[in-house]
Amino acid sequence: MSLTPANFSVPKELVTDRLRLRMLTVNDVVKDYDAVMTSVDHLKGVFGPDHKWPYPELTLEQDLIDLGWHQKEFQTMSSFAYTVMKLDESQCLGCLYLFPSHKKDYEVEVFMWVRASEADTGLDQHLFDAVSKWISGSWPFKKVGYPGRNIDWSTWKSLE
Repeated sequence: MSLTPANFSVPKELVTDRLRLRMLTVNDVVKDYDAVMTSVDHLKGVFGPDHKWPYPELTLEQDLIDLGWHQKEFQTMSSFAYTVMKLDESQCLGCLYLFPSHKKDYEVEVFMWVRASEADTGLDQHLFDAVSKWISGSWPFKKVGYPGRNIDWSTWKSLE
């Protein structure tokens, strides 16, 4: 089932002075894997305090499968995964995900992360600010949840 209306033109990218967001594809596996595996401890809990991803035993092949899954979901418009790249595409800085929400008061759940080496650069806040503005201005969603960001995890978990 499509997350957006059938006639909606999904934004291809978001570019700021610090990063470029574009569709995550299997072609990004080497850079994505590097970003994830150099940031395993830093990324714990990005999808919730009980979520197991990423795990230290993640293989390049498993990451490739994950990226293929995300790419297919983007193509079917059932969810959207974007890679966060340096402007010159030399390094993956993180990822952004838009998933359908299972909470009745929300249409979409948005998750994002930046690699550990960017933790002290302000990039995470820059990404959040840019994405929040982009989603409110370029996407059709009215009820957007940013679990762990604009709503704490315990409150999020308690919602129906």
